[in-house]
Amino acid sequence: MVRVLLVSQRISVIERYSALCDKLRYEFATLSDKSMIADYITATEAEIVICDTLSQSIDFPALLKAIKPALDSAALLLITDENFAARDLIKFANAIIEDNMNDELITGIINMNIRMRSNLEKLSMANRDLADSNYRLNALYTTSSQFAGSLEKEKLINYMLEGMDKALSYSLTSTLSFCHGEEPLLIINSLYELSEELIDSLKLRTVLQYKSLFENKDLPYQVDTETLKVRKIVKYPANRFNFNLFRFDNMFSPITLGDNFFGCVEIFKETPFTAENATCFQTIAQQVSLPLKSATLYQELKETNQKLARLERLKSEFISIVSHELRTPLTSIKNSLEIMLSGKCGEVTEAYGKFLDMAKRNSQRLSGIINDLLDLSKIEAGKMDYHFKNTDINTVIAYVKSSIAVLAKNKSQQLVALEGKDLPQVYADSQRLEQVLTNLVSNAVKFTPEGKSITIKSEFINSSDIKYPEIFEESIGKLNGNYVMVSVSDEGIGISHENLLHVFDKFAQIENSLSRKVGGSGLGLPIAKQLIEAHKGAIWCDSKPDQGSTFSFVVPVATEEHTSL
Repeated sequence: MVRVLLVSQRISVIERYSALCDKLRYEFATLSDKSMIADYITATEAEIVICDTLSQSIDFPALLKAIKPALDSAALLLITDENFAARDLIKFANAIIEDNMNDELITGIINMNIRMRSNLEKLSMANRDLADSNYRLNALYTTSSQFAGSLEKEKLINYMLEGMDKALSYSLTSTLSFCHGEEPLLIINSLYELSEELIDSLKLRTVLQYKSLFENKDLPYQVDTETLKVRKIVKYPANRFNFNLFRFDNMFSPITLGDNFFGCVEIFKETPFTAENATCFQTIAQQVSLPLKSATLYQELKETNQKLARLERLKSEFISIVSHELRTPLTSIKNSLEIMLSGKCGEVTEAYGKFLDMAKRNSQRLSGIINDLLDLSKIEAGKMDYHFKNTDINTVIAYVKSSIAVLAKNKSQQLVALEGKDLPQVYADSQRLEQVLTNLVSNAVKFTPEGKSITIKSEFINSSDIKYPEIFEESIGKLNGNYVMVSVSDEGIGISHENLLHVFDKFAQIENSLSRKVGGSGLGLPIAKQLIEAHKGAIWCDSKPDQGSTFSFVVPVATEEHTSL
């Protein structure tokens, strides 16, 4: 019903506008008292207020100033004539009606203003809805950003509840969470305080709703009201909810993704939820599921890595202890064999000497394996000692060549050194470089048939000029600057392409008849790799089956900073 209020003291005007409103079937009222006019507009939400400015006894400037707040919801029309002098009233008016205007024009002006007010109200409501939607979208965006920035399940549940509070302004949420430790937890976020009886009712309601989700199915977690723990968060404890809470509008949603179940949430609000509220609620409950799954996987991965680290530490400790325990009796065995072979314990027959030599060789081999195990455990524990200084790489090559020359000669192999001229020094631990190169040359001797040659080569090289198989890109591609490169090339059995990367794996030895024959711990190359990386260098291999292999490593050249040390 459209309501029209006329402010006038002229009987003819009152009768005319009353008749017009009756014809239009609008509710009509007329007043002239200032205080009553404001109350009427506010109480009835009148759409049209018509002021007869030709009523001489009414102070319209004072009246309009007094009722201006009430006019925000109504259109103001002024009745005037051609001698209208109160120009200061125009600023309050939506339209002017001349006193001698015919009824049809007056009706048109009234109806036009009614439509305008209706359209303005719709626009205002649309703007309010748009503002609400923007607010909810901002709340969703903020909540999504928080979800993306955390892998802690407890925080994610808290972010979910904060997001619902911002977007929906709930009265109370009851959240059953399986993300807070090993035991299920009921989180109650409430505007007002709750009695113990009301909390018990919420516990029972939540457990029943949870179980209803898995009707005729196994529950992912066992929950009962007796043992269910409660965490209560109250905003305004001065007030208190009663059982009327269960008459509030409410929404419920599981927090789940695929087979992963993280809990469920119910939200209560004293005023009804809109369709947009329901969409927002379901969106937040679904959004939190994916990061919760990621957080679960992260936690499992973290725990697995901790177990692996613990196992790795135990393994290293075991290797170290066993190696030390083996070294003492092995030293006694080696010394005993030396004494027996020297003849101090009696004459050594040919057969007797043959078996003693075999025992001596195997004790030396076992000693080498124990030394490798000890080195590996030191490297992995970060306890390997390094003594860096400016070093001539050709001096290292010469030492290794002379120490292994006898082994090569026993197999009729030719050991060749092609030493680069005027090579810059490297900043390195010469003993560790000797260990690396000794391992590479020893391997070449072991895996190269009799009568073949082995070449050790040194040269200066820039990182951009290094040639290597693509599978070593990760370790060599990051090199930058100038290096000294050492290569050990043989004419041995070679290595297939798919096995190249595995030659530096711990305890790995490429399977073939010759490798089974020569044996080995499989630790030499992994140790060499870690020693070279400790020098900020890199090591790699290039090989073709039955054509031989080339093992190469680079060490950075010494800088002026190293020279001044």
